[in-house]
Amino acid sequence: MKISDIIKSSGKSLSFEFFPPVTPIGEDRLLERINRLKAFAPSFISVTQHAGRNTLEKTKHIVKKIHAEMDVTVMPHVTCADPRRAELEPVINYYKELGTENILALRGDPEEYEPGVFDGETHFRYASDLVRFLKTYNNFCIGVAVYPEGHIDSPNLGIDTAFTKQKIDQGAEFGITQMFFENFYYYQMMERFQQDRINVPIIAGIMPITDFQKAERFSDISGVEIPIPLFTKFEEMDSSEDVIKAGIDLASEQCLDLWENGVRYFHFYTLNRDEAVIQILNNLASQFDLPWTK
Repeated sequence: MKISDIIKSSGKSLSFEFFPPVTPIGEDRLLERINRLKAFAPSFISVTQHAGRNTLEKTKHIVKKIHAEMDVTVMPHVTCADPRRAELEPVINYYKELGTENILALRGDPEEYEPGVFDGETHFRYASDLVRFLKTYNNFCIGVAVYPEGHIDSPNLGIDTAFTKQKIDQGAEFGITQMFFENFYYYQMMERFQQDRINVPIIAGIMPITDFQKAERFSDISGVEIPIPLFTKFEEMDSSEDVIKAGIDLASEQCLDLWENGVRYFHFYTLNRDEAVIQILNNLASQFDLPWTK
């Protein structure tokens, strides 16, 4: 089912992101985690694609496996960097033949690739170019990334919003935000989108902090702010258990605030774990009776 239709019919969305495991044992564990998260009736599962040897093939493989073994909508990521433009059509046809109806179209992270990879010739330059290409297939619901604090390469928020509008105008039907730890960035972004008549659903991307060093690294790469009080709080923690508990509490509070401010679309960056996400959703269900857990 297309994600745009799911959102339209239910008025809400809950989804989880995973990356392709390297080993068969990892695949089995991933399917176990997805099976546990299915108790929360997710709208869809997304599977990432990054740089590296055979990573595209791993994404294709795990998407096929989820299709075959799990009763859940799965959305692969497709990037401008891999494969090359000349090799992209067979990849899209592969997903089409699987019955995939949703694709997340991304440029890809430049630091993962050789300089000049987004040259506009061998590879598409921007995600909007990829969206336009995918739209020619007519059978995919296309999602794109959006950035509450602005893309790290955007000179200002106005230009970042213009780039987002370009992706929507080319045919994207929903957006998923990069992780953020201050909700007002999401609210400010939505105000900018309203002003620029960007009216597609914007799903809030939530990353529970379960490893603070890893969260710091992700934040540095993507230009996401970790507020000083939050940074200090996690830096002073002595044990990984304390970090995980604090991360669960923080994400629970973040989701509650979003919910109370009218947000109904949530996407969890799981880092291929399910324990923290399950606890967060249970926290919200038991305290606030959120409809997605019924």
